[in-house]
Formats: sequence, structure tokens, C-alpha cells
Amino acid sequence: MIELRNITKKYADFLAVDNLNITVGKGELFGFIGPNGAGKTTTIKIMGGILAPTDGTVSIAGIPMDREPEKAKSKIGFIPDRPYLYEKLTGMEFLKFTADLYNVDENAFFRKAEETLSMFSLTDWPNELIESYSHGMKQRLIMAAALLHEPEVIIVDEPTVGLDPAAVKLMKDLFKGLTQQGISIFMSTHTLKVAEDICDRIGVIHRGKLIATGTTEDLQREAHVTDADLEKVFLSLTAEGLF
Repeated sequence: MIELRNITKKYADFLAVDNLNITVGKGELFGFIGPNGAGKTTTIKIMGGILAPTDGTVSIAGIPMDREPEKAKSKIGFIPDRPYLYEKLTGMEFLKFTADLYNVDENAFFRKAEETLSMFSLTDWPNELIESYSHGMKQRLIMAAALLHEPEVIIVDEPTVGLDPAAVKLMKDLFKGLTQQGISIFMSTHTLKVAEDICDRIGVIHRGKLIATGTTEDLQREAHVTDADLEKVFLSLTAEGLF
């Protein structure tokens, strides 16, 4: 469902992403972790069609991003790390705006909007201005909007930012449920416990290179720290104390 082949991104003399190869299958939740500046955000922007790679190709649900960008993007639900919203709109108006971008059927919109608002505990707030929402509510509204057009692929950047423990549990349960429906999820996160809890596979990027990929057990073997948690594995693989 997601295929990155030989992805490289250069900024002048700086190599941000170096020959990255990742495949995420149907119904798989793939975690993406790495220190600050490792290339995670650049990779996500390339995957979402926001940045063009210097070299390499991206395919979403078998659709090449470089040749059919609109069709490829229509398969993606994107959840950014910060909820950039039109705060003078109500929650429902923002959902309608998003639905129109993805050509969601007019007759189906209100049913889908009610379903997603209920899913994210926002049913009491659809007609309130977004500027009155808390940060966590804004993040949940972004998640609701990302699901309106029933994407086949979800790309998530730091999904737990600003969420309280109840919302984090809701998110984890939601992602598990979506993968059971065959939706593929690519999740970049610094919250290693979340990655350990819900990801089928995890990739570790460091200085632009994918240095390890696999299940938690695979990464433990790679780092020669069996029975360690993901934090110890991560620190062993990257040999850095800060990220």
C-alpha cells in the first residue's frame, strides 16, 4: 500500500534522506522512529506529496505519486503533528471544507461527520468555533477530518502530541481497528511506548538512513539487547542520548 523506493532528498550539500526503501503492506501499522533531525519529517512530506524527492519514487496504493499526484493523495488521510486549522470555522464547517476537498458525496457527508465526531468524543462541539477548542480537541478534529473520505492509507506525524491519556488510548484502539479493516498506517513518533504497543513493524532512521527495521524482537536482536524495551533498543541503535 505504501512503497518508498530509493528515496533521497538533498538540500544543497545536506543529505536529509539517503536512499530510503520502505514497504508497508495492507493492514499494517508501521512505526517510524529516530532522533531529531534524522529525516522523519522530510520522509513524511515526501510520502504525502508535499515535497518532491531528489531521487527515488513513492507509490500509494499502487499509484505513483510523481505521475498521478492527485489520485495518490486521494488515498491518503494525513494527520500532522500540529493541528493547523481555520479557527473561525466551526468544527462541522471544517469537516465540510475537508470533505469537499476530497469530493465526499454530499448525501453521505453528515452521516460520516456524525460517525467521526462521535468516534472522537466531539458530538457536543460541532457548531462551536474551533478557536474555543482545547489543543487536544483540535488534534481529535484533525483525526476526524482525516477519516472522512475513507482513505486506504493514513500517514501520522506525532499523533500523541497534546493528547491526554484517555485520548491516547482512544487513538491506539482506533489505529488497531483501522488496520483490521485493511487500512495501512505509517506513524512517526517519539513516544516509543506507543510504537512498542501497537506497531507491527518499526523502522529506525538515523542521519537520513534506515538503520534497522522489523518487529520489536527483530530490533532487539539487531541491537544485541534481548529482553530490553524499545527505548533501550533505540538508544543502542542510534548511540545517542537525546532525540
